[in-house]
Amino acid sequence: MGLKQKVLSWIEHRTGLETAIRNFFYEDIPASSGWPQVFGSIALFLFLVQAFTGILLAFNYAPTPGDAYNSLKYIVTELTGGALIRGLHHWGASMMIIVVVLHMIQVFLFGAYKKPREATWMVGVTLLLLTLGYGLTGYLLPWDNRAYWGTVVTTQLAGKAPVAGPYLNRLLGGEGSIGVVTFARFYALHVLLLPPLTMFLIALHVYLVRKHGVAPAPGDTGPRKKFFPEQVLKDTIAIFAAFIVLFVLAVAVRVPLDRLADPTDTTYIPRPDWYFLFLFQSLKFFTGPLEVVGSVVLPGLAVLVLFLVPFIDRGKVMKLTQRTYAAAVVVLAAIGWAGLTAAAVATTPKPQETQIAAGVGEWRQLSPEELAGIGYFRQENCTSCHSVGNGGAKVGPDLARISIRKNAGWMIQHFKNPSKMVPGSSMPPIQLSDAQLNALSAFLLKLTPQNAHALESAPVFAVQGALVYQAAGCGACHRVNDVGMKIGPPLNGLSERRTREWVAEHFLDPQKLSPGTVMPPYRFTPRQMQAITGYLMSL
Repeated sequence: MGLKQKVLSWIEHRTGLETAIRNFFYEDIPASSGWPQVFGSIALFLFLVQAFTGILLAFNYAPTPGDAYNSLKYIVTELTGGALIRGLHHWGASMMIIVVVLHMIQVFLFGAYKKPREATWMVGVTLLLLTLGYGLTGYLLPWDNRAYWGTVVTTQLAGKAPVAGPYLNRLLGGEGSIGVVTFARFYALHVLLLPPLTMFLIALHVYLVRKHGVAPAPGDTGPRKKFFPEQVLKDTIAIFAAFIVLFVLAVAVRVPLDRLADPTDTTYIPRPDWYFLFLFQSLKFFTGPLEVVGSVVLPGLAVLVLFLVPFIDRGKVMKLTQRTYAAAVVVLAAIGWAGLTAAAVATTPKPQETQIAAGVGEWRQLSPEELAGIGYFRQENCTSCHSVGNGGAKVGPDLARISIRKNAGWMIQHFKNPSKMVPGSSMPPIQLSDAQLNALSAFLLKLTPQNAHALESAPVFAVQGALVYQAAGCGACHRVNDVGMKIGPPLNGLSERRTREWVAEHFLDPQKLSPGTVMPPYRFTPRQMQAITGYLMSL
């Protein structure tokens, strides 16, 4: 006996693995089995893709609000293959929902849920709900504005459930506002609870399918065939085609990432992901006290009916061409879903309608230096000679357009000696330090015709706070919007961890609240304290 045979014999004797694999691949299946049965294998493959890409994302993902957004930006902009990994995970989630639904439709149309396969169907319905649960819990994890406000709506709807509403809201951490608790619980559900539960139910589902066998088509009296090689070949081809579609989507279609979550941006119009748009649209038919009917009662009844399908339809198995009622149910459901989804898409505000709202919090994405540059820009009254994004006729050029053609070094030299850099210029020299001139140039380099108004209209308290932040050298220890050093904690999301009073007291006496800290006390004036604490609490 050769070495290979000895190893295989040892493995077989100790584990029975060879026999198990042989039994799995050489199981008898009906002669009518074929392409309609490939959806289950594709769904399993897509789940494995989601698990693998999720693990890769987790290696570089920071599961805390604020840091989550910055880590995701790092993944898609700096990490090798990061954008591809996120694309596979994002579009794979959508494809998995589509394939699971198609698998359920195929089973429903074929009547493959009938006795003795009722439990197999019910486990499949549970897996469908878990697949939707992944979409729901994963929606918040990018921590952008789209995710934040979509989750606000989700927790509010959960809170409307009769009797259980307050408990669900408390469980999801949605009481009061969406913050660290909500994020932690959604992340735990998405990463820690749902995957093992899904794996258990997939194993149970496969076991039940094998126990009762693949449902044959009515009238199938032909000789049974083996799962391998014919059905395995069909499954492999289908999986390969699904992966090609997924890969093309991941490479060619950009995954949306909105600006950092802004809890103060109440003008933002939330929209769920495409697979929940029909439910979102249906809520418009129920207002006031009836809202609970559209948000909880009707979806709950739909799920209950789905579970009870094997017990409602207890007739004998018929050919697909004779299952007119089942086909009518599928067609009506598809028309209803498509109509509601199309209506939701049609009523989604256009980009130009939301441009002003989108710019409300755009200044929050600036680094403290760039935001301080707005202060110097206003201090020097630059708009007396320059327009900013509106193209108005003034002595100097439009700064939202000209700045992108110059670098910081050129601009600083121009500020110090305008006529040297632009002969004939009537602009007087700007009397600011190099650090201040650098901040001013950093702001101007950030300007574009699209964001000029939003950045120029940054609130006074934030600009003044950024000026104090820069003057105090806070960036030497702390990070804001991923800019600064990592000696101290990042300051994004500070309002979710501390109160404004705590922050002010910490500035005055750091040792009292953080024993052992290297941070020195800061004797800010009341006006400076109000500015910097207001700025930090708005991040």
